[in-house]
Amino acid sequence: MFLPAKMAFGTVAYFSMEIGLQPEIPTYSGGLGVLAGDTLRSAADLGVPMVGVTLLHRQGYMRQYLDAQGNQTESPEVWNPAEVLEPVPHSVTVTLEDRQVQIRAWRYVLRGTNGHAVPVYFLDTAVDGNSPFDQTITDNLYGGDQYYRLCQEVVLGIGGVALLRVLGYENHLIYHMNEGHSALLTLPLLERQVATAGSGFPTDQDIEAVRRHCVFTTHTPVPAGHDKFPWEIVRQVLGPGRTAFLEEARCCMQGSLNMTYLALRFSRYINGVAMRHGEISTGMFPGYPVNAITNGVHAATWTAPALAELYDRHIPEWRLDNFYLRYAIGIPLHEIQQAHLQAKQALLAVVRQRTGIELAEKTLTLGFARRATAYKRQDLLFTDLERLRWLAQQIGPFQIIYGGKAHPQDLGGKDMIRRVFAAAQALADAVPVVYLENYDMALGKLMCAGVDLWLNTPLRPQEASGTSGMKAALNGVPSFSVLDGWWIEGHVENVTGWSIGNSSYPPEDYTHDANSLYEKLERVILPLFYGRPERYAQVRRSTIALNGSFFNTQRMLSQYVMNAYEVQGRVLDRQPDD
Repeated sequence: MFLPAKMAFGTVAYFSMEIGLQPEIPTYSGGLGVLAGDTLRSAADLGVPMVGVTLLHRQGYMRQYLDAQGNQTESPEVWNPAEVLEPVPHSVTVTLEDRQVQIRAWRYVLRGTNGHAVPVYFLDTAVDGNSPFDQTITDNLYGGDQYYRLCQEVVLGIGGVALLRVLGYENHLIYHMNEGHSALLTLPLLERQVATAGSGFPTDQDIEAVRRHCVFTTHTPVPAGHDKFPWEIVRQVLGPGRTAFLEEARCCMQGSLNMTYLALRFSRYINGVAMRHGEISTGMFPGYPVNAITNGVHAATWTAPALAELYDRHIPEWRLDNFYLRYAIGIPLHEIQQAHLQAKQALLAVVRQRTGIELAEKTLTLGFARRATAYKRQDLLFTDLERLRWLAQQIGPFQIIYGGKAHPQDLGGKDMIRRVFAAAQALADAVPVVYLENYDMALGKLMCAGVDLWLNTPLRPQEASGTSGMKAALNGVPSFSVLDGWWIEGHVENVTGWSIGNSSYPPEDYTHDANSLYEKLERVILPLFYGRPERYAQVRRSTIALNGSFFNTQRMLSQYVMNAYEVQGRVLDRQPDD
């Protein structure tokens, strides 16, 4: 993978509310956190100078329990940081209202294929001397009310900047905000710039000086998904002085502090996470130059052992340079089929262990696993149960494995899970449907590698990118998806998978998408899987070669280096009179 021999920037400080590093560190809820972890892993592999900053989330996201009807309940995912993280011998403070809150930190070090180290710092307010409430600020990911959430975002953004300064990260630092949760990091940067300039209040020149240091990635194509805090809560938490400072910097919009607009205002480089998402974000944020860098996944992490061993034999360079996976097109089909069979057997063994259900090894197996929320449309497949039953009995059998958590406060997402369970019971005589509870990174790796077909049915255009289909592609599992997010770029019909629906119909037309799904199953996918298994294996192989070689975080991070970080670094190197 090409990168400049000497990079023009010092260190990239990558801020994210959640970072998924391993199942034993449950500080992630889904795609955003896993992407952050994969980004930092690739930084370690490629030797990119980077440091991660996040919150500790002592109670994790949540542990999911599902009863026989699909009713979800939750409990804290309690874990012991001392078992997997290293305490940092430094602490910092932030001011919340009129009180000082102590923040300690924990460190996890990622080491790349060539030994390069990328530290990740987890901020923790469970410190003796803090009030009982303040000790809980870093307990729950996406929990609590708006006051709690704003306190968290102060700790992440302002506390994170303070920690990096104490640790000695100063020169030519670039701050990369992964979503708007950390946008308050711009406030101490602006305060320091104003103090250095001696102007007493923020000028356009001061704001531009801060912008030179900041990069912002937005992940949300829906306006409701962006954090906004009423100005009275902002004044309560930050205090009148800092609130007035933000007002002077023209950061107040319609009586609230919008974290996305705060990040947009103070960032020199802004990007969406797929080409289509970049276009949508440009329309959402007129006046801001939104670029696009399509997401990826960390290839070595998400490739199943059997497939990794296959690539090691045929393409030994693939770990150092994922683009070599293009040469998977030359791997014999029977070897790809055998490696996938091993991955499928591993998945079915876990299904049997967890549920007692014995799924058939030779039956077409569909996988669907994502955050359970309305726009993901987990139940689209079950629009017409009788047609599904007919397909299974007359065209060819198939079975479906589901996974995914609903946020504790997302009642619509919880209802979606119940509908999947109801459909599973109605189809029990014809189509086996299994829903695996407590979906996490470990289960995700098994599912993405072990199913035969990856199903994705989001409501256009609400899938900013999506990454689970990329993980499936690395394992030779083709996608069957609505054309949204990354799949617009990765889709080659009958070559890397199949599309569902098209853009000539309004996205709310569920019937059209469902009919398209059923027709492709009936006329293309089931006949291909059972009638022409070698041709299906060719689709597997081209999925690896075309999608696996491109939709990875090596390529993604290289684009950030060349388009965002390197440009930032050259700007920071300039003298005032250049």
